[in-house]
Amino acid sequence: MPTAILTGQPVPGSSLEGDLRSLGFDVRAAADAADAETLLAAVPADQRVAVVDARFVGHVHALRLGLTDPRFEAAAIPGAVTARPAARAALGRALRAASGDASNGSVVVGIVADRVAEALDTDLHRPELGGLVAEVPRDPQARNEARQAVASVDDEAIRLRTAVKSRDGFFTTYGVSPYSRYLARWCARRGLTPNQVTTASLLTALVAAGCAATGTRPGFVAAGLLLLFSFVLDCTDGQLARYSLQYSTLGAWLDATFDRAKEYAYYAGLALGAARGGDDVWALALGAMVLQTCRHVVDFSFNEAYAGSTVGTAANTSPTAALSGRLDSVGWTVWLRRMIVLPIGERWAMIAVLTALTTPRITLCVLLIGCAFAACYTTAGRVLRSVTRRSQRTDRAARALADLTDSGPLAESLTRLARGVAGRGPAVVALVAGATVVLTAWLAPYGSWWPVLGGAVYVLLAPAALARPLGGALDWLVPPYYRAAEYGTVLVLAAKAEVNGTLPAAFGLVAAVAYHHYDTVYRIRGDAGAPPHWLVRAIGGHEGRTLLVTVLAALLAAEDFKVALTALAVAVALVVLFESIRYWVTAHRRGAPAVHDEGEPA
Repeated sequence: MPTAILTGQPVPGSSLEGDLRSLGFDVRAAADAADAETLLAAVPADQRVAVVDARFVGHVHALRLGLTDPRFEAAAIPGAVTARPAARAALGRALRAASGDASNGSVVVGIVADRVAEALDTDLHRPELGGLVAEVPRDPQARNEARQAVASVDDEAIRLRTAVKSRDGFFTTYGVSPYSRYLARWCARRGLTPNQVTTASLLTALVAAGCAATGTRPGFVAAGLLLLFSFVLDCTDGQLARYSLQYSTLGAWLDATFDRAKEYAYYAGLALGAARGGDDVWALALGAMVLQTCRHVVDFSFNEAYAGSTVGTAANTSPTAALSGRLDSVGWTVWLRRMIVLPIGERWAMIAVLTALTTPRITLCVLLIGCAFAACYTTAGRVLRSVTRRSQRTDRAARALADLTDSGPLAESLTRLARGVAGRGPAVVALVAGATVVLTAWLAPYGSWWPVLGGAVYVLLAPAALARPLGGALDWLVPPYYRAAEYGTVLVLAAKAEVNGTLPAAFGLVAAVAYHHYDTVYRIRGDAGAPPHWLVRAIGGHEGRTLLVTVLAALLAAEDFKVALTALAVAVALVVLFESIRYWVTAHRRGAPAVHDEGEPA
């Protein structure tokens, strides 16, 4: 149980002790900083400790924000400071400093908690309180005024409002969040956790996919409604996390991973439902998954490329940035720009409505057109920003981009031979390599060895991403090019086979590999680094898998190719799922730093 140490003389009629107990703190009293230091030493080292001035007046939610957020090792608000185990030593040093100040007379009637916060020699988080009150009155008149200020502000309304993302999509902002925040509060009051709500959202989406797989109009209508409800729950879990400050590494991973699982399982459900009606749309479903995954890796790569970079003033005065700033200054253009990129809220709403009213083929075709336009719009804007931005990419960013390429043992062994080609630009080399293998697969008949030749060229050029750090302006395009090449090759060769079941097998293979790529992203976002090297080597890297698929298509009959793709999909899925689940569960049990990944804007 966390401990709160109240410093100073207690104030008659104060609700502070009860407020702290309601937040789960064991409350102890200390006369001064020296006494607080003694009490701190008695608290087990693996527990959170807060130092709070007994004269504190403020909202309970202000205390909650300042003293219970698990994402920060040390945090403070006026009159209160807290430290988790990793910052306990710093808190002890700060208390000794405050005690020394008091002993030499420099602190007599001061606020011990604020002096401790000033003396903390570690990163200190100060939450944005907005309209919430948090202060330490020095006299009865100031205390009465502070209490009146507390009474005049509804902290529950602020808590509900701040449970919603500050930046979100149009559909989510106006069609879901106005009521989902109350569902989040309902869940909090019944002791439900964000992870439980996340799991409920996944199960609902899987039931929706099952309804779509029936191929009947009632099934399609039910699927659309359930998909929308799944999205409501998807918004609720994040709002519940923000409402109750229940952040965790495992929760962030589950939320992000389940979003992808829900959407891609629904695509498969649409394809199964269409097949029951005699329409084969597996190629469209796989194409939608490939396109959406490539869109995400563009987002991830661009953001990682400039994470922590030192940006010069030229970046703020570029024509692209200036135009973006002008568009964001007009309300309706902000919402229009958020809608046309088809974030998850708009995308799922569109899929749900089209599923209920039309056919799976129309649904997937419209989805592909919309996502293709959104991909062109966002990628073009990022390319323009990159070529006009003046910034110094950090070593961490270059490492993250290299990890996102997912280069395997073949690329590593050929790295020394690629240093000359890398000078021409890794992004250009990756584009040429990817286009070569996809076009040879597209133009040659099934069973031809031309795709194998294209795969060999792809392997020979793949080391360009490893030959030097990816620090160029457009080097963040390297991972998306490789994703598009690998997934596109599997899609084209499976379609060329023209055997029932080959495209579903290819869908499974791409889903398994995409899961590995998403897992890599979430580890990097959580500052855990890339997956272990043995895992990348075991599943061949992007270049090894691409070459293998082309060789299988050349060697095997179409029916046998289907079996080979299925076996490869199962093997990759088992390995990456085992390692991923093992890692995230272990990290959670070891008390990895809590995070809250907002993920894709809803």
